[in-house]
Amino acid sequence: MKLTGFADEASRDLDKQIAATRELGWSCISARMVGGSNLHELPEDEFARVADRLDEAGIHIPEFGSLIGNWGKKITGDFDVTLAEIDRAIPRMQRLGSKIVRVMSFAQEPWGEDQHEAERFRRLREIVSRFEAAGLTAAHENCMNWGGFSAEHTLRLIEEVPGLKLVFDTGNPVFQLDRSKSEPFPWQDPFAFWESVREHVIHIHIKDCRYPETEGVEPVYTMPGEGEAKVAQILTDAKSRGYDGYIAIEPHVATVFHVKDQSQVDWQQCYDSYVEYGRKMEALLDSIGWARS
Repeated sequence: MKLTGFADEASRDLDKQIAATRELGWSCISARMVGGSNLHELPEDEFARVADRLDEAGIHIPEFGSLIGNWGKKITGDFDVTLAEIDRAIPRMQRLGSKIVRVMSFAQEPWGEDQHEAERFRRLREIVSRFEAAGLTAAHENCMNWGGFSAEHTLRLIEEVPGLKLVFDTGNPVFQLDRSKSEPFPWQDPFAFWESVREHVIHIHIKDCRYPETEGVEPVYTMPGEGEAKVAQILTDAKSRGYDGYIAIEPHVATVFHVKDQSQVDWQQCYDSYVEYGRKMEALLDSIGWARS
């Protein structure tokens, strides 16, 4: 088991991301944003500087947190946007030595409306195929996209899209209704979701939070093991099954990605809470007897 994290939650400044990672004694970052842009959106010269700095610092990038098919992209939108993202992501992943790219299955349409399932499957097959041709693995995350509607929706993706693997996020089920059940839809159960999909999971994201009162309300995020995402139970099960992939922290406790006005973000709080989260993650792993490599 190896630890990494979305260090852009500590800072958007690369040197501070590296500093937070080193303070934890880690050597990996799950790459997502530097400055105000995702890594596959940076200008070429800026990306080159980022890659050189990561090399200089001895930081490995096991996961490329792309925007491909994410909750901000409608399935009815222009697919050429996605293809262009793939074309930019592949050489950058190769430069960084990243083997896994996080993708999603496009934004959820309002329940009861046409979800354009056939088009989602078609696009994901193309996405997976293009990364496979480059020797890279596309892994779908159970976020606010079609595959996040339920474990059954995620498994349908596995069935329809050969070669697709999974990123499992422990916290995402806590604030999503289970659309595989009858109305009124219950909240998803994180451990039941994990049990259903675990054989296809090659990467784990750790978020923890408490169930919101109603759908669409931002959950209260907590330190790992202090919420209702069943983090310890999921990790104990993963350990017992011989999981040997990365575990990435994605704290959200400072809600950086949910503040519209970034000037209102207390970045020192973000940095401090990221490091605290990492240490509590280590303590939780120690409590279940999972040695870090």
